[in-house]
Amino acid sequence: MLPLLTLPTVSLLFHSFVCLPGDWPQFRGPNADAHVTSKSPLEWSDSKNVEWKIAIPGLGWSSPSISNGRIFLTTAVPQGEGLSLRAMALDQKSGKVIWDREIRALEKAPAIHTKNSHASPTPLVDGDSVYVHFGTQGMAKLKASDGSVEWFSDVLQYNPLHGNGGSPVLCKGKLLVACDGTQQPFVAAIDATTGKLAWKTLRSVEARLSHSFVTSTVAEVNGQSLLISPGPEHMAMYDVETGKEVCRVRAPGWSVVPQPAVGHGMVFYNHDYDNPELLAVKLGGSGDVTDTHVVWRIQRGAPSTPSPLLIGDELYFVADNGIASCVDAKTGERHWMERLGGNFSASPVFVNGRILFLNEEGLATWVAPEKQFKELGKNQLPGRTFATPAFADDAMFLRTDEYLYKFAETR
Repeated sequence: MLPLLTLPTVSLLFHSFVCLPGDWPQFRGPNADAHVTSKSPLEWSDSKNVEWKIAIPGLGWSSPSISNGRIFLTTAVPQGEGLSLRAMALDQKSGKVIWDREIRALEKAPAIHTKNSHASPTPLVDGDSVYVHFGTQGMAKLKASDGSVEWFSDVLQYNPLHGNGGSPVLCKGKLLVACDGTQQPFVAAIDATTGKLAWKTLRSVEARLSHSFVTSTVAEVNGQSLLISPGPEHMAMYDVETGKEVCRVRAPGWSVVPQPAVGHGMVFYNHDYDNPELLAVKLGGSGDVTDTHVVWRIQRGAPSTPSPLLIGDELYFVADNGIASCVDAKTGERHWMERLGGNFSASPVFVNGRILFLNEEGLATWVAPEKQFKELGKNQLPGRTFATPAFADDAMFLRTDEYLYKFAETR
């Protein structure tokens, strides 16, 4: 383990979204850290604290995004052997569909992993603009008010294995996306105003298997805006303005999914799916910093799919097989490891001063954010639950394979 010497000046650098306080405009919230500022019901079921429930056509594992009283979703609706890739807007109070827009029609549905969907990336909302991403099938900018398409782009072409997964992030007017396919993986920036390619940077490490599905994160490190993007056999940081690689950490692995967490002058991220390992890497430096900046690494209980959750000095995470852990973020020292039950894809969320872990079978477990494990309650819902919940206006919006629920305390 390396000592923590002089820490760099670091701050999260997500776009300042044009939305109301408490909105949820992108994957894992306004700061992409899964911290909820509003409240949420502690108990729910298919019949308890359900303000409304609406069937969503097709299938999509994208999370809901919420802004200015509207909920935005993507979905893929079967049409014979093909698909209709769609974006939807619903009224936050009633669940009524405001608009339902086809973005692209496919004559034949591409092959995907059994755990994936054709609409897994989460929409991103900024004022009256909604950005939806379907990987190689295209990205679009829509008007939030009526769903009209302002631009459509399919410039990000690569050969995805198992389908598309990672959500875009917005920084300095650019939509930043990792495009790690089976050949020549790259990261790219799309101009949010025009839909044109701003830059494209090939991954600098040649990997034996090069596919990944990560949602990247962005941070300001020593005054420089960086895209932090784990990928095949390495994690790299790129200058947001130019796309130039600033530094990299080598680590064997592929099929990277979780979004990194940033704090304490470090980035916490996963680098493999089959044999997952969680790393803490000191931010700063240039070139290959593998030997100088890795602070700690953990294999036991590391997640393959859910993103880690940083709360104060502790890092919480859950492995895909349902084993949850709490470790000291600065040292990697483990405080506890407990089996929650079931398999997990959704990322944990910090809400009501508690941690919410949601498994793939609709079972949610509340856990205290403490150094000793303490279970605080469970809730069960029918259906498959792969999407991370969203929160706004003291309500939780939870997507299953069939429905979107709004849970709020019965008034």
